[in-house]
Amino acid sequence: MRRPSDLKISISGIRGKIGRSFTPSLVLSFSEAFATYLGGGKIAVATDTRPTRDLVKHAVFAGLLSCGATPVDAGILPIPSFQIYVKDTRARGGIAITASHNPVEWNALKLVRRGGFFPFSYQAEEILDIYHQGRFKRVPYFSSEPRIDRDAFRFHKRRLLRFADIEAIKKRRPKVVVDACNGAASPYVAEFLEALGCEVVAINTDVDSPFPHPPEPVPENLTQLSEAVKKYGADIGFAQDADADRLAAVDETGTPIGEEYTLALAVKYYLENKGKSPVVVNLSTSRAVEDVAREAGVSFFRAKVGEINVVEEMLRRGAKIGGEGNGGIIAAEVHPCRDSFSGMVLLLEFLSKSGKTLSELASELPRYFMIKDKIEVSMKDGIRIVEHFKEASHGGKLNLMDGIRIDYPDYWLHLRPSNTEPVLRLIVEARSERTAREIFEKIREEILRLKEE
Repeated sequence: MRRPSDLKISISGIRGKIGRSFTPSLVLSFSEAFATYLGGGKIAVATDTRPTRDLVKHAVFAGLLSCGATPVDAGILPIPSFQIYVKDTRARGGIAITASHNPVEWNALKLVRRGGFFPFSYQAEEILDIYHQGRFKRVPYFSSEPRIDRDAFRFHKRRLLRFADIEAIKKRRPKVVVDACNGAASPYVAEFLEALGCEVVAINTDVDSPFPHPPEPVPENLTQLSEAVKKYGADIGFAQDADADRLAAVDETGTPIGEEYTLALAVKYYLENKGKSPVVVNLSTSRAVEDVAREAGVSFFRAKVGEINVVEEMLRRGAKIGGEGNGGIIAAEVHPCRDSFSGMVLLLEFLSKSGKTLSELASELPRYFMIKDKIEVSMKDGIRIVEHFKEASHGGKLNLMDGIRIDYPDYWLHLRPSNTEPVLRLIVEARSERTAREIFEKIREEILRLKEE
């Protein structure tokens, strides 16, 4: 059986394991391609807190300088803050050094274009063409040295404080435990929550310490946060991933509500209190958000998985709220990007204005049971397996926008090759837990059989 490569080069950027596939020479060339595409100019650079951040950052600087660009070192910065920084400083673009929710041995480059957006597909393809062809516009000398900005979070914070109903939050003064996973939000999140009027207990905010648990904010990684919520008698617990674009919430009993319901609550609150708006989510997101939109009487749309795909659809539909069911909340009034800080604002306002507990608010949402898994496969095998299921949909409503999604009255499933890891992602959701588990196991067994062929 072939061993799948851990290197991913795609429209999402590049990512891989340090010391294996993700090398300084690879980073150098990719940075040269991006600088060539942009034509030089001011290009911002920021990192999360992985121990390999400086190694990668210096390779990025070398690539940018060699093609006549001026790097601006924004230091450790959450990815939504970085996107806003690129926009508000009018930089030509930016490179974020972060592997997001991936384990610590991974690192990656995320590209940000002018205006603070990830590249659209056709733009990313142009950058990849330059990279693969090696047609870099190098200069015969280094035109400048990297500039340094150690207060880059200020632009994001300013927008968030304008967006938030601070008086409502201060009136209730909720007690919050936040777990930054020693990630990019660590230097900023406690001070931000205090500015909103919260009583704050911050854990895992040391940027020089390793991740205390896997950084993906899913329930199995929230044990420490749940215990802290119970210990301190908090009203809510928040967990952020390493680059702080995803948010998970734990209720006052220490129970994770699930990242799908973090988004559903944020959407529900926005539509009831901030204004009516179309809602856009990706194909893998729970039907609970669709039900919330229907109840509010607004239009609902789905997009391909991936932040830029949801953002592009939100811009097309004029949507102010949307996101991805992995806890990626997008509040366009702050910036059209996944943003854990915007999500915290919406949930804290919901708690404060409703007078209810988080468990009460979550219990009012439509209930579904969702099972997610990822199965390691090569890209070639992943495509072959998806093609097999296209032929076996058995009368369900078929959506081929991104992999394959099949909707049935009582459940739906989504199967697609990942854009960020060498895996096949499988999601099944149903009204009944028993139905969800039966369908999930059946599909998973079939995938494993096909993988071995």
